[in-house]
Amino acid sequence: MSLDLLPDYIDKINQRLEREKPVNGLISEIESVLNVDQLAILLESFPIKLRTDLWEILSDETQQNVFIVMKNESRQLLLDVLDDAQCFPLLTKLDAFNLLELSESLNDRFIDYAVSNMTAKQRSLYKKSCDYDLSEVGHWQNFTELQIPQRLKLSAVKKVCAKSLPAFTDVAYIVDDNALLVGEIAINGIFNATDQQQYLTAINQHVEFIDSNNNISEAAEKLINSGKSALPVVDDNGCLTGRLDLPTAYRYKEQIIETQLIQSAGLVEEEDLFSSVWLSSKNRAVWLGINLVTAFLASWFIGLFEATIQQVVALAVLMPVVASMGGISGSQTITLIIRGLALGQITEANKRDIIVKELKVGAINGLLWAIVIGVITYLWFDTFLLSLTIFIAILGNIVIASLSGVWVPWVLSRFKIDPALSGSVVLTTVTDIFGFIVFLGLGSLLLL
Repeated sequence: MSLDLLPDYIDKINQRLEREKPVNGLISEIESVLNVDQLAILLESFPIKLRTDLWEILSDETQQNVFIVMKNESRQLLLDVLDDAQCFPLLTKLDAFNLLELSESLNDRFIDYAVSNMTAKQRSLYKKSCDYDLSEVGHWQNFTELQIPQRLKLSAVKKVCAKSLPAFTDVAYIVDDNALLVGEIAINGIFNATDQQQYLTAINQHVEFIDSNNNISEAAEKLINSGKSALPVVDDNGCLTGRLDLPTAYRYKEQIIETQLIQSAGLVEEEDLFSSVWLSSKNRAVWLGINLVTAFLASWFIGLFEATIQQVVALAVLMPVVASMGGISGSQTITLIIRGLALGQITEANKRDIIVKELKVGAINGLLWAIVIGVITYLWFDTFLLSLTIFIAILGNIVIASLSGVWVPWVLSRFKIDPALSGSVVLTTVTDIFGFIVFLGLGSLLLL
């Protein structure tokens, strides 16, 4: 329910800032209402300068917790603007599991500092997990499992379980003196047992486990389908090393799904909504280049039928290039915007900043690829006016596509139409019509 409050809080913050009113009290209220995941989303809804100002208002504990759950690029943007005195406190309370998740977005200096502040046990666990590949379960396991020595008496076992249990703990794992996994017992089975024999009888010796070298994708599916909240992880010798729990399994699956969605539009995984214009342009330029290759391939096939085209052959051959470049540029923007709408990050208050950013991104990529395509066209057809025509059409279509990528999902969502289902269709129509009108219109004026 608190996620529904995100747009309201984003608007309230912007309204107070526009009136030059302090937001400290509002931030304190937000801290008490939203959890750390939602606070991370809220911060990522603002440009980096404003985001940094809001960050400094948060309490030290909230900063440490939000820092852990932020997207990699958002975390890196924050580290880039904070000095070392502000960064190091964020790393003092990381355990092995948290540091493993953050290591991709931290430089060696920060990682070394975080490791130096760990306990000896956590330091050992971190180094052990680093021995595993990112695709292996051992890299993803956590170390919050409840281990019960096999020789422990029932009274001692009950004392151990009477303490605060880790989240998603419904069983305790029984291990021998060498940490070999020998069984498991339900927590309620421990407290229901009245004597040692009843306790031993309740132990399940046929434990479903995951090998630490197993593929994480297959292991996550196994856990989700098992009906359990966690499964123990063992090494090659059968010794208990940790566990894989449901939050980790689902987080991995969601990460894979989001990665596929983002990459299908040619974006870089976890691109921040307000990442720098240059970084966003660079991230998307590669896929625009790949799309250019396929577009020219389609044009070459059309050129095979040149003899059948009776009017301005070159225009007909190059039409797919104009349409395709506008389409891919728009789809990159619309994917990012749809995700922002789904998370409640985009409101009337910050829409203008997003439009300005996307306009700059479209202008940079439009100019870059308009020059490339113009040069290729000149080398292909040896006609300057044709090159100028397609230069203007490509530049205009990519800029319009970037703006449409913001406006189309926004308008559709206002009319209660799912932009994820219909946004691409509308966007393609807009870019095609605009591209063809500009390209063919200029062609008629300059070439006929």
